[in-house]
Amino acid sequence: MNFLRLNFWMICLWAWFHIPLVSANDIACEQTGAVRIWISPLSPQAGQPVKIMAVSTDGPLSELILMDSRDQPTPLQIRQRGGPPWSLIANLENLDSGLYRITATRNSQQAGCRSMVIGEAAVQEKPETWNLATEAFYSAWIEELFGAPPEENFSFNSLEPVLRNNDRNFLHNYLGLNEDNNLPLTPDCADLPYTLRAYFAWKIGLPMAFRACGRGSAKAPPSCGTPTFVSEFTRGVQSQTNFRKRYRQLADTVHSGSLRTGLTADNTDWYPIPLSRETLWPGTVYADPYGHILVLAEWVPQTADRPGMLLAVDAQPDNSVARKRVWEGTMLFANTENAGPGFKAFRPIVLPASGAGRMLSNQELNDHPDFMPFSLEQDYLTPDDFYARLTQLINPQGLDPLQAYEAMLTALVEQVETRINSVQNGEIYFYKNPRNTIAMPNGAAIFQTIGPWEDYSTPSRDMRLIIAINVLSGLPEKIVRHPELFVLNGQSPEQAKTMIERHHAKRAQERSIRYIRSDGSEWELTIAEVLARRPDFEIAYNPNDCAEIRWGAQPDTEEYATCRRQAPAEQRARMAQYRVWFRETSRPVP
Repeated sequence: MNFLRLNFWMICLWAWFHIPLVSANDIACEQTGAVRIWISPLSPQAGQPVKIMAVSTDGPLSELILMDSRDQPTPLQIRQRGGPPWSLIANLENLDSGLYRITATRNSQQAGCRSMVIGEAAVQEKPETWNLATEAFYSAWIEELFGAPPEENFSFNSLEPVLRNNDRNFLHNYLGLNEDNNLPLTPDCADLPYTLRAYFAWKIGLPMAFRACGRGSAKAPPSCGTPTFVSEFTRGVQSQTNFRKRYRQLADTVHSGSLRTGLTADNTDWYPIPLSRETLWPGTVYADPYGHILVLAEWVPQTADRPGMLLAVDAQPDNSVARKRVWEGTMLFANTENAGPGFKAFRPIVLPASGAGRMLSNQELNDHPDFMPFSLEQDYLTPDDFYARLTQLINPQGLDPLQAYEAMLTALVEQVETRINSVQNGEIYFYKNPRNTIAMPNGAAIFQTIGPWEDYSTPSRDMRLIIAINVLSGLPEKIVRHPELFVLNGQSPEQAKTMIERHHAKRAQERSIRYIRSDGSEWELTIAEVLARRPDFEIAYNPNDCAEIRWGAQPDTEEYATCRRQAPAEQRARMAQYRVWFRETSRPVP
């Protein structure tokens, strides 16, 4: 009887966990290209936290199961992300020394597994090449690193607190050297994707490459020289000191021109990819024609009651890092001779066992099984067609016009709130340096320079804000121009246009923001007031002006009364000269 009861219990246990009850050594755990399981840290020790990430490129996964050395299966509590790629993340505590097996399942079937040894040094495999599995892991790592509820304000003073957050960063202290302690990483706009890629390569043991590129000209995009290959990460664990040395070399070399290279060029760090949901993975970059860079972080699927979203992160000249919605108001797309804009992926590196490394050509990437295909699709799109295509990717079922308006309004408010922090950073600078006047560059250099002007001025941000204002205000006309993007429910495009115009007049009065004036007090502006101050934002980027001026306050008003600082007359004269760039939302060519 006891024997029968035992058999019955074992059968129930098998049915419950959907896996065979065998020793961790009985079934070989083979890592496949479609599903890979990653373990952090590299050499997990008894009693210390361990993180598990299963990454799939061929479909969602269901669960993670841990089989211990006594053949006891335990379903793990997981976080699901993606995709593609799709990932499951689990955290383990207080494991004893010994051999374990981790299984990832899909529809009650094993989709992937790997063995894990707790208590031995450097036993985990270290990939030494970029391929489909490592590219998917990089993408899943990015999504986890910047993951947060879509409605949450995600903003940090720099990348450092993000990477030093053990809960966010799957690779935190991955090498077991406390290597993230005091690691100085404060990239600005163009450095951010390179920094993330270099950090990942260092931790996982992958090669890295980058080129010195020019800035281009009015008639030609930037061109680049031969690549610098970093192969030492593939030759065993590297210290923080070694990484910092290589990172400094990289940061001193790359700039916005490195990402604005021509779309057909082979001698580049980046190449254009198809504009599709299957190819725009987290970690993909968007390079606008003028050098601003976004790193895709997460797709939020469209549901019956919520619009879809594409989220991205960027870094500002003051080194702050923030997440934002990708929409027409945050990204510029234009067909220009002096840049190759659009969505791009890192050009893959081939590092043979002997001989020099190289980067794959566009032709080699046309149909490569491990990497996103090279594509000139974006090169043939007008700006209007590009934004329409992106809208369809984010909301493939179309949007009710009211949903579309509310999503745009919320995105605009997020941009305005981010600008509040940038303006306030300038105020903090002058609080510490009250006698200073920040030098203003000449001409197009106001958008690209170094020093305090780069850190505290906002010409690029303000031009994007003006564009966002234009996009929101232009939604009624867009409904008429592109009715295929909207679910009109029997309305004509003209009727929907009139409805949104009325809704806009109401909602712009209901939404508001608060900025900090020179005396530390808050001042509230409705979004309607922000929109009405569009002309003021054409000359509101100078940090030598007080916060009140930078938010469009007019002299002889209560709002303006606390202003104590104004840009020199000579600078204001040049700002008036440059104003046409902002009015026409067209940046000059350097």
